[in-house]
Amino acid sequence: MIQIEGIEGLPEVGAGDDIAELVARSGVKVADGDILVVTSKIVSKAEGRVRQGESRAESIEEETQRVVARRGDLVIAETRQGFVMAAAGVDASNTEPGTILLLPEDADASAQRIRAGIRERLGADVGVIVSDTFGRPWRQGLTDLAIGAAGVRPLEDHRGQSDTYGNPLNATVTALIDEIAAAAELAKGKLAGIPIAIVRGLPHLITEDDGPGVTALLRPAGDDLFRHGSADVVYARRTIRDFAPTPVDPAAVHRAVAAAISAPAPHHTTPWRFVLLENPTTRTALLDAMREAWTTDLRADGFTESSIAKRLRRGDVLRNAPYLAVPCLVMDGSHTYPDPRRNTAEREMFIVATGAGVQNFLIQLAVEGLGSAWVSSTMFCRPTVRQVLDLPDTWDPMGTVAIGHPASPPRDRAPRNPADYTVIR
Repeated sequence: MIQIEGIEGLPEVGAGDDIAELVARSGVKVADGDILVVTSKIVSKAEGRVRQGESRAESIEEETQRVVARRGDLVIAETRQGFVMAAAGVDASNTEPGTILLLPEDADASAQRIRAGIRERLGADVGVIVSDTFGRPWRQGLTDLAIGAAGVRPLEDHRGQSDTYGNPLNATVTALIDEIAAAAELAKGKLAGIPIAIVRGLPHLITEDDGPGVTALLRPAGDDLFRHGSADVVYARRTIRDFAPTPVDPAAVHRAVAAAISAPAPHHTTPWRFVLLENPTTRTALLDAMREAWTTDLRADGFTESSIAKRLRRGDVLRNAPYLAVPCLVMDGSHTYPDPRRNTAEREMFIVATGAGVQNFLIQLAVEGLGSAWVSSTMFCRPTVRQVLDLPDTWDPMGTVAIGHPASPPRDRAPRNPADYTVIR
C-alpha cells in the first residue's frame, strides 16, 4: 500500500537553511524506504537562488539555454539544466513581493545533500525527489515533475517484456520519479503551505547509491521530435559563427538535405544540389583555394596586405566549423526563350527556388539542434570551387554553409515589425 503524508508546520525557508534539519525538527517519523518529495521553491530559497527586485524577463534570458516557443510575453525555454518549461523555471509565486525564484543550480546535487542530511540526523535511508510544476503539450493543466533526485530508481524499463496478452513491449519506459512527484503534489497542494511530502510503500525503488538522478529522464536533442514549437520553427534558425568542437552527425545533415529538396521549384524541376564536405582533405583544399582566389581579387582591387588579412579572417567561420556544405544551383529542366528578358526571368525563378531549398536546409539544421552560417563567398570564385570539388560547369555554387553545434546559445535578436516590410494595395 502506498501512503503519502504532507509535512505540516514547517517554517518559512530562507537562505542557508538546512532542509534535512527542518524535517528532523518537525517530529515527523521518517523510516528506511521512504521517499521525500521536496518542492523546488524551498530548495531555491535555502540555496540563495532568490533575486531581489530584478526584471523577470532578464532573469528568464539568463536562465535560458534555448527558446523553444514564444507567444507574446510567454516564453517556453530549455533551461541550462536541460528542462523545457515556461519562463525557464523563473517563478514569482510563493515568494515575497519584489522577489523571484530561480531553479536550483543542480537539483540532483540538492537532493543528494538532503538525503545525506536525513541519514545523518535521523538514521534513515531514504530517497529524495526535488519537484517543480510543468505544463504539458496537448494537455490543459499543470502537474509536478522531478527536477532532481537521489537514491530513487528514476526509470522502469519494460522493453523486451510482454503484457498480459503476450504482446511485446517495445517502447514502454516508465518515469518513476515523475509519477511519484505528481502523486506527492496531491498531499502538498499549491496553496496549503506544505512544501514536503513523504511517500511510503515504495522501498523497492530506493537505491544504495544516489544514482543518476533526473539526468536519466532528459531526452537527447537528437531524439526530441518536438525540439521547437511548430509555430516557431522558422525563428529557430539563427546565424551561428562560433562552434563547439563536438562532431556533427552526418545523418542529421542528410536529413536537412531531405528537407531542402522539398522546397517548391518551377516546372516540377529539382534545381538543388548539395555538396557535403565530409572529407577533411577536400575541405582544406577548397578553403585554401578560395582564400587564394579572394586574395587575388582583393589585391587587384588595391587593398593593402593588412586590409586583405583582415577581410580573409571573415572566412574563419568556415575553417572553424566542424562540417561544411556547398549548395549549388542547376538549371536542369529550365526553358529557353528567344529573348534575354524571359531567359533572365527563367534563371531568376531557379535562383528563388534554390534559395527556398537553402532556407529549408538551414531551418532543418536548427531543428536537428545544429547551428549554421550561410557564407556567400563561394559565389565570387565559382570556377575555383568547381575545379577543386570536380563539379560540372553547369553547377553554380551558391555559397557555403558552416555547420556545427553552437558554442553558446544565440542571444535573442530585436524583433522586426512586419509592417515595415509590407505594402498593401
